[in-house]
Amino acid sequence: MKFGINTLLWTGSYTDEHVKNLTRKFKELGFDGIEIALGQKGDIDYKKTLKAFKENGLVCSSICGLFGENTDIRGPEKEKIEGGLSYIRDCLEACSELECQVFAGPAYSAVGRASLVPENEKKIQWDTVVENLGKACQWAEKFGVFIAIEPLNRFETDFINICKDAIRLIKDVGSKMLKIHLDAFHMSIEEKNSAMAVLDAGDLLYLFHASENDRGAPGTGQVHWKNIADALKRINYDKWVVIESFTPDNKIIAKAASIWRQTEDSNEALASKGLKFLKGLLS
Repeated sequence: MKFGINTLLWTGSYTDEHVKNLTRKFKELGFDGIEIALGQKGDIDYKKTLKAFKENGLVCSSICGLFGENTDIRGPEKEKIEGGLSYIRDCLEACSELECQVFAGPAYSAVGRASLVPENEKKIQWDTVVENLGKACQWAEKFGVFIAIEPLNRFETDFINICKDAIRLIKDVGSKMLKIHLDAFHMSIEEKNSAMAVLDAGDLLYLFHASENDRGAPGTGQVHWKNIADALKRINYDKWVVIESFTPDNKIIAKAASIWRQTEDSNEALASKGLKFLKGLLS
């Protein structure tokens, strides 16, 4: 298994300056790869970033999508749909340039869009997402990059909350390029049994986010890690396990993810403690 770190633990906007200053740190902490939270095309120089990663013996494990109000393929506003599709295409292109095979996150909707809507409206939204993800998957096939959709908790979306929802969406889209991205934090809220969700995903699981129930270091909270680890082994999961945790130091992300207190002394301490636990659990 390979272990990665999401850049959001350090910064809400990953730029060339962060590539320069953080890449060696991630290697020294013991990670195999870096998951880039890409705000928009042009935030980083892909060639220079790839070169920096290779010089430090790292790879780009994945690119994690940041879907905001103006990048929403759920509709109904055409401008937001176009913005969402354009952003997805930019991220797929970035993956290709960075020799990365997975673009992950809630590509189906803007984060924070959560409300109780009538069934007929929900059906329209579902069909809209199926159509637009179908377009995105055509680009994904061209770039040779998989799109792994992430179920989020009820406070961040009303659309895909559990693994079975993601499986149903993948079946409806009908593309081999569409996969699943599970996150231990979101599963701790929504799934009846996180290990069973992993088993349900099976060979569709292309990315796993390791985060504690309080968004802190894996292994320090209430997540049933032993059961999850057993499930990952049962499906022969050999892809990326990425720590996606946050501290209040990153103020933009802290507000978006409701991180109001420190769970560790520093982001370095969180990353180091979490990685040591995960390697002991899964290696």
